[in-house]
Amino acid sequence: MSNNIPFTEVVAELPATTPFAGPEAIERETGRAFSARLGANESAFGLSPKALQAMQAAVETVNRYGDPENHDLRAALAEVHGVTMDEICIACGIDELLGFVIKMTVQPGTPVVTSLGAYPTFNYHVAGVGGRLEAVPYRDDHEDPEALLDKAAEVAAPLMFFANPDNPMGTWHPAERVQQVIDRVPDGRLLILDEAYVEFAPEPTGPPIDTSNPRVIRMRTFSKAHGMAGARIGYAIGHKRLIQGLNKIRLHFGVNRLAQIGALASLQDTGHIARVVGAVAEGRQAYCDLATRLGLAAVPSATNFVSIDVGQGNVAAGDRARALVRNLADRGVFVRMPGVPPLDRCIRVSVGTPEERRIFARVFERALATLAD
Repeated sequence: MSNNIPFTEVVAELPATTPFAGPEAIERETGRAFSARLGANESAFGLSPKALQAMQAAVETVNRYGDPENHDLRAALAEVHGVTMDEICIACGIDELLGFVIKMTVQPGTPVVTSLGAYPTFNYHVAGVGGRLEAVPYRDDHEDPEALLDKAAEVAAPLMFFANPDNPMGTWHPAERVQQVIDRVPDGRLLILDEAYVEFAPEPTGPPIDTSNPRVIRMRTFSKAHGMAGARIGYAIGHKRLIQGLNKIRLHFGVNRLAQIGALASLQDTGHIARVVGAVAEGRQAYCDLATRLGLAAVPSATNFVSIDVGQGNVAAGDRARALVRNLADRGVFVRMPGVPPLDRCIRVSVGTPEERRIFARVFERALATLAD
């Protein structure tokens, strides 16, 4: 019997890899649970009590599929953002939406522009359809939107990816500059504006939403400020023709019933979101103070994580950061780090609860001392 499998040429040539090693995989490998899980940018402050109550009350109805049109949640989001329902697409988080947009616009060999070291799941989806990634470097720890536009023009790329605020550095651009970027996108090209962390950013960071413009699609999530990462639900806002395209290829029963119900309740609990944003700001400041006390520098952040520069001018800064990530994991603390120079001189730490932050501070100081020995 033949062992040949009829992979497409694109899939056959892909490496066997995933964008992230999950904390669970590390725990299985080490045989120890983490005492502080601070690497996945999950909300340490939980979901809205109203969302929790609504989801618990709906558990007995989970034998039913969710609404394939996501009608009630789309209606609520349309009201919040001042758009129409047919300008919103709901899916299983921004990750799935990225895959849909790429599937809609990219063929084998199509050039696609992103930032070198930016969110790797975008790259993963592009590789999965055979697209050709063209990456431009960060500038001063920020994504460089003008360089993205210039590169897209150079290679005639139909698709660009730009996150504001950014992951993995946590930096951001003001709304006025972002709008200038949107205005420069040529006709027939598309900009993905990933705004997963926008709730944590200072005002104004997100420019006004204009769904009459078919050159930009904006993405939001319930995974971060809303604390629903495990429920997997997010949404895209865009011109109705863009949303129609997504509806042609999305998995219509993909968003589970409890996620729909919880997201609707969370959206209406604005007080909870305000409390989470305040707690995150307090935690970011605690990390900045810790870095200063230890003779390090924290990169200013508009997200629910902080990147701490541990390179100290060392030419092998990436090796030092990787050693720290391993050392912290050995001591029960899960963090991550950017993947490419010069960003990899940093470790990236999600804002935890006060107790998790105390654990991190204690373990981080010991890990630094170990490297210095």
